[in-house]
Amino acid sequence: MTHSTLALRRLALRPVALAVALIAAGGSALAQTQAQAQAVAPAAAAEASLPSVTVSASGLQLGAGDMTTPVTVLEGDELVRRREATLGETLGSEPGITSSHFGAGASRPIIRGMDGPRVRVLSDGAELHDASTISPDHAVVSEPMLATQIEVLRGPSALVYGNGAVGGVVNVLDGKVPTAIPQKGYEGSAELRANTGAREGAGALSLTGGAGNLAVHVEGVARDAGDYRVGKGWAPEGEATRKVPGSFNRTDTGSVGLSWVGEQGYLGAAYTRQTAKYGLPGHNHSFEGCHTHGNHLHCGAHAGEDDGHDHEDHDHGDVPVVDLRSERFDVRGELRNPFAGFSALRLRAGVTDYAHDEVEDSAVSTTFKNKAYDTRIELQHEPVAGFKGVVGLQTSQRKFSAEGEEAYVQPTVTGKVGLFVLEEYRLGDWRFEGALRHDRQTAEAQTSGIERSHNGTSASLGAVWRFTPGYQVGTSFTRASRAPSAEELYARGLHMATSTYERGNADLRSETSQNIDVSLKKISGDTTFGVSVFHNKINHYIYGRTLDALDGLQLLQYSQANATFTGIEGQVRQAITRHLGLTLFGDTVRAKLDDGGNLPRIPATRAGLRLDANWQAWEGQVEWVQVARQNRVAAFETATPGYGMLNLGAAYHGKLANGSPWQLYVKGTNLTDRLAYAHTSFIKTAAPLMGRSVTVGVKVAF
Repeated sequence: MTHSTLALRRLALRPVALAVALIAAGGSALAQTQAQAQAVAPAAAAEASLPSVTVSASGLQLGAGDMTTPVTVLEGDELVRRREATLGETLGSEPGITSSHFGAGASRPIIRGMDGPRVRVLSDGAELHDASTISPDHAVVSEPMLATQIEVLRGPSALVYGNGAVGGVVNVLDGKVPTAIPQKGYEGSAELRANTGAREGAGALSLTGGAGNLAVHVEGVARDAGDYRVGKGWAPEGEATRKVPGSFNRTDTGSVGLSWVGEQGYLGAAYTRQTAKYGLPGHNHSFEGCHTHGNHLHCGAHAGEDDGHDHEDHDHGDVPVVDLRSERFDVRGELRNPFAGFSALRLRAGVTDYAHDEVEDSAVSTTFKNKAYDTRIELQHEPVAGFKGVVGLQTSQRKFSAEGEEAYVQPTVTGKVGLFVLEEYRLGDWRFEGALRHDRQTAEAQTSGIERSHNGTSASLGAVWRFTPGYQVGTSFTRASRAPSAEELYARGLHMATSTYERGNADLRSETSQNIDVSLKKISGDTTFGVSVFHNKINHYIYGRTLDALDGLQLLQYSQANATFTGIEGQVRQAITRHLGLTLFGDTVRAKLDDGGNLPRIPATRAGLRLDANWQAWEGQVEWVQVARQNRVAAFETATPGYGMLNLGAAYHGKLANGSPWQLYVKGTNLTDRLAYAHTSFIKTAAPLMGRSVTVGVKVAF
């Protein structure tokens, strides 16, 4: 049975059965946003002006054009075209955003050269709790095929979601908690897709129904992908295959939500479960038994000793597999005009029980667990002397543990409390914005009993000036503080997935960033553009400094030094005719230590050219993306060659007899079958980017 058949069979059996059971029981509920997103819209019209889309993560429900800093919003047909199996790969082609790329199962967004705990991933405003901030081989528990909108806020100005988000915020919106009763009593969508690069088959179903004040929502995704093929010229260890061993990815996600919806708002809850199995390419058993002597690595036995391991026997064999399971319970609500002087009260809360086993030779070698809760309350006030804003409280606690061969971090408990306020003032063609946040974090290592507390205050000021019709300039200045993560404080041990030996530092201080961001946009007319420049100076920047390397294994010491990130990103589109448009896009970031040297795994400079076309119910794109060679490398890091990729896409929109919209789409990536490496990846040579691949899909809204 093929991978595609297995995926579609699971899709048919699980979400559909769940939906039928719930509807038969008497409720039937939401997920209206995906149906709305399928409305036929010509590509030229979509890109000729800035979409009037609300940015939920803005804090004040602003439009994209009102933001003081750059924001990317993927929705509707564009989101369908961009979606991949992971969140990182879905966003990785947007200006200023790349991905960590760890095979096919794990990929986290990198914003302006920053990743890990500096990029906060949210589910409709609530923080996701998994293990992806700890290591790039750990998956983000967010399913792109169930997203109705993805928002990316760049830079530390998104500090209302946490002082650690100095790189930015990714907010994934979904419909799992209903917020309204469908007008016709039900609505939903279904999607099937397959690609050739990994012989992947995937399917998604979303269904909402409701009556009176109750709404119920069910959704599910099943994905089955084998090892993917890379570009021409790659043959590891002399083998003829071009497939990356252990790059498969099998994921199942399901959610059930129920809400009470009234005239003044809603209150609902949802249960989400995700299971996944994916391989860990590049895992090297030959490092077993390696340890440190001071700031140097030593592998094998000492003189006169027998280490008891035959390393050669471990270089080959089965690739380790991550067996992941995550359960999350969400509560969401909004009450409009709760009492005098306030226009809205919003609640986001969640409880997460996450665990994954790393299985080697059919036995569990290491188990990672993360049990967490989070709560966020926002209160938006009516205008006072022209000021409109929101105040809020955010708390969370995370209990993380690792047990087994690669338990390089001792069990920790991390608690966070944050208070924030965000205000705006409008004067003519100007919009001003200010935000202030104070956080306290306590991180305790339970084995050693070491506890560290950090306090930080962050603030930002910004303005948008629409100085002439169709044009606007935005600027912001942010001073943000980030406390070190528990892993940066307490890590100590061998991490074979990334071929590193990591050592934390319990004496790390909070890092402080001072960021200036300036953007210029033209949002109407035949020529539209958006370009942003930023300069981010970070004092006491925390990074994994490589002290030694031995046979591919690196000794990483979490250290602090002053660093500066400077970059530019943007795109410009010229409408050639009513049906044709040409877009030039690109980004670059320069990240270096102030006392000399480069930071590791910084994305290379990119530039691209895209031709888009639309005619009646058809639309299509062809683009060339050129990634430069990355020569600016850190100590013990190797340069990465550049590459170019040719991508194509086409879609046809239609309607069923009952008026329901449907879409048939096809896209081809890396059509020249170029061998390409991601400089941001720890395993760039063991798992290059996917070679030539064609994806075909169909989506129906009803």
